[in-house]
Amino acid sequence: MNIPNEYKELAWQGLWKNNPGLVQLLGLCPLLAVTSTVVNALGLGLATMFVLICSNATVSAIQHWVPKEIRIPIFVLIIAAFVTCVQLLMNAFTYGLYESLGIFLPLIVTNCAIIGRAEAYASKNPVKQASFDGLMMGLGFLLVLVVLGAIREVLGQGTLFDGAQLLLGDWAANLRIEVMQLDNQFLLAILPPGAFIAMGFLIAAKNKIDDKIAQHQPKEQESQIERVRVNFDS
Repeated sequence: MNIPNEYKELAWQGLWKNNPGLVQLLGLCPLLAVTSTVVNALGLGLATMFVLICSNATVSAIQHWVPKEIRIPIFVLIIAAFVTCVQLLMNAFTYGLYESLGIFLPLIVTNCAIIGRAEAYASKNPVKQASFDGLMMGLGFLLVLVVLGAIREVLGQGTLFDGAQLLLGDWAANLRIEVMQLDNQFLLAILPPGAFIAMGFLIAAKNKIDDKIAQHQPKEQESQIERVRVNFDS
């Protein structure tokens, strides 16, 4: 596989075919817990993508010096170091969002998607490909978070980008969009059970699209083996 095709395959795997949220179903705990708004989803998604890229690049760079017997603890330490950096940065510059995400920010350390990519890909490939893999996997996870957050926020509050100033600063308060007027919040959409239902619809939609794509692709014709009967009768 040449380099351009390898990057295309990594992008296709991360964004769609092997998406961490829709296909691998990894990191569901924070995905379902904090996606009540688009801003929360965007904050967690960006933090996860940053950790994925940095940890993949670091694991790839040190792969030849890590003993196989202790590789998993070392990978976890690397991931924890970058998560700590993200926590400190968010605590300093986006304190409101930092408080909103709460315990789910440090829980990025235990996200199986990050550990899984470090073990399955980054530890066996060059730094450039490992970094790109982290970018695509992180972007795929981010997109699922944002879509899920948008669905829940619109159904639950009737708004989009509510609290954008928590992530982007005071000027972003004007980004708030009121999609529909609700007398009361729709609690099912805001609470975790609504996240499970919305996630189920997203997975079903992806499977339906995959089925449609498969139907339009030409089917490979199975090669038929012609059987020859040998008659020894004279």
